[in-house]
Amino acid sequence: MIKKSIILIVILSLLAGVSVFADEGMWPLYDLEKLPWGYLKARGLELEPEQIYNPEGGGIADAVIRLGATASFVSSDGLIITNHHVAYGAIQRQSTVDQNYLRDGFYASNREDEIRAIGSEARVTFSIDDVTDRVLAAVDDNMNDLERYDAIERVIKEIVAESETDRDVECNVAKMYGGLKYMLYTFLKIKDIRIVYAPPLAIGKFGGEIDNWMWPRHTGDFAFFRAYVAPDGSSAEYSEENIPYHPKVFLTISSEGIKEGSLTFMMGFPGKTNRYTSSFEIDNIMNHYFPMSIGTMRDRLDILEAIAAVDSNAAIRLASSITGIHNYYKKNNGVLKGLKKLNALERARKNEKSLTKFINSKPDLRGKYGNILRDLEELTARERETQDKDHLLGSMNYVCNLLRSANGIYKRAVEREKDDIDREPGYQERDRDGALRRLRRTQINLLPDVDKTMMRYFLKRILDLPDGQKVETFEKLLAGKGNRDKRLGKYLDNLYSRTELGDLDKRLAMFDMSKDELEKLDDPFVNLAIALRPELDVQRERKKEFSGAHSLLDPKLAAAYAEWKRGGIYPDANRTMRINFGTVTGFSPADAVEYFHQTGLQGVMDKETGEDPFIVPAELKNVYSKKDYGEYIDSIINDVPVNFMTDNDGTNGNSGSPVLNGKGELIGVDFDGNIESVADDYIYNGEISRSIVVDIRYALFLMDKVYHLDALMEELTIR
Repeated sequence: MIKKSIILIVILSLLAGVSVFADEGMWPLYDLEKLPWGYLKARGLELEPEQIYNPEGGGIADAVIRLGATASFVSSDGLIITNHHVAYGAIQRQSTVDQNYLRDGFYASNREDEIRAIGSEARVTFSIDDVTDRVLAAVDDNMNDLERYDAIERVIKEIVAESETDRDVECNVAKMYGGLKYMLYTFLKIKDIRIVYAPPLAIGKFGGEIDNWMWPRHTGDFAFFRAYVAPDGSSAEYSEENIPYHPKVFLTISSEGIKEGSLTFMMGFPGKTNRYTSSFEIDNIMNHYFPMSIGTMRDRLDILEAIAAVDSNAAIRLASSITGIHNYYKKNNGVLKGLKKLNALERARKNEKSLTKFINSKPDLRGKYGNILRDLEELTARERETQDKDHLLGSMNYVCNLLRSANGIYKRAVEREKDDIDREPGYQERDRDGALRRLRRTQINLLPDVDKTMMRYFLKRILDLPDGQKVETFEKLLAGKGNRDKRLGKYLDNLYSRTELGDLDKRLAMFDMSKDELEKLDDPFVNLAIALRPELDVQRERKKEFSGAHSLLDPKLAAAYAEWKRGGIYPDANRTMRINFGTVTGFSPADAVEYFHQTGLQGVMDKETGEDPFIVPAELKNVYSKKDYGEYIDSIINDVPVNFMTDNDGTNGNSGSPVLNGKGELIGVDFDGNIESVADDYIYNGEISRSIVVDIRYALFLMDKVYHLDALMEELTIR
């Protein structure tokens, strides 16, 4: 069959020419043998592949975990290092106006003082298995797009159910190369995570949004958690009876430092790249989707920042949301600018023209790939037809807490009427505990007036959608004569004044109600969820259809490029663990501009203004004034090192990734990229692609010389 021949082609091509791409790409752990090990050892790698990842266990990769983004074990007692910005949400949820851990930092000098990292869960990788044959055996070339999606979804649910049976694990199946390969990942999910140390905001977020995605950088973006499990070692919810998790592998720390040109490697869970996407999708991203979503983010920031400016309690409750929106707002603007600067659309079209010429050169290639670009163009055009509507409905449901709760509760009741295997992913019994945790966590930052303001914003935009993209539910609910804003205000007043969803106990009670019971409640938000359900179901089916089409077309495009290039290709990032090798190096972003690879403490002092985001804590000023740096001076810059750059390939999700030297020792924690390279999510440019890393020596300096965190220092293994 066509799909089998495509797989064979890609497997062969992956074995060829990979050394060219050694520093590009986020490589899956199961593909380590495809990397140029002789070349890497010549550059300074002292490890064998099995010392990095061993399917039988014991490799360094076992210490790297998923914690929202990425984190690593750094002691035998479950101590975890990650970024301050990865820990930010958990720190914020424990903060109040009177006890502001975000502003002031937090340290537990003993285990009893560690506090819950609410909303944080760790996933420890147990195994990675290839299930491609079983998944692809469920589909055939005669299926339509929706049938293909349903068949793949069902077999994946079957694989997951079988793999999780009678085991304390969580499993998921990830597709690679758009669907050429399917891999089963098995994790231990640790649900009891506690905060050990978070530096004050003036260190952990020094430079704020001004410095975000920029170089030079001077941010102490690190924090420590600890993982806890039940006394028998199984995963358990928070309990005083729980004990620290004892990982089989944890990272040791190097205090030796870095040198320009030295080898580095990074492991983590990068979120999403689209490096094999078509010109039609790039056209849509550049000219429609990104401008639309960037505008939505700007509007949300204006609304939330105006509220936070006049309400200190709201400022803390909204801090995580505001920071998260700012991060993607700046990045997406950078991606758009970068794609334009790189002439991404012209390059993609030129590549496709050459690819088409290659495909047309041989009859067998025409048979396999001849229609692929035409089909992708048609699919993208169909997706565009409802893109604005889908964006606004999806964003409103994500942003507005009470609507999200109502939709989730009612959808779960509908799905419970089916056999578990027939339910939508996310609504099976395996998902119940997680859904309950999210419902409880919603209460921490729930501000009904803010929720109502955001709901008003999205409803006004939805009502302005053009013909063909109207949301009929809202057209009917808000129909009438007279001033539309007054009708909208009256509707929202009724919605928020009468609902009981804002009460945690009543919200949790609704969670277990049947569909019939919910429909009899006459709660206005539940009624809205009921009214929206047919429209949301149509949207969901439409997305399934598109996904089914992509599962057929995307792997064909990847395979066609692999055959044309006759070189090693790596799968796009998809939140599965990846490895990448690189070098400590600076870069030149523009004519006559050269950036050094490293920053120091003097740069922190030079940036100080005394006002947020350039405040230097008094404790750090005191040590600086005395020049009491101890062993933490870097001999090259004659200063305490703060941040450094490498050309490791990464993206969102790599935040918190350990950056290691050739011996496999921790030398830093990745926390950002440079704004010039964010278009790498679509087109890689090695000349300017940089990862920004907090030097582990800066973290040690702060913990040792500035804040005297003796117990934490003693727990680390430092070489």
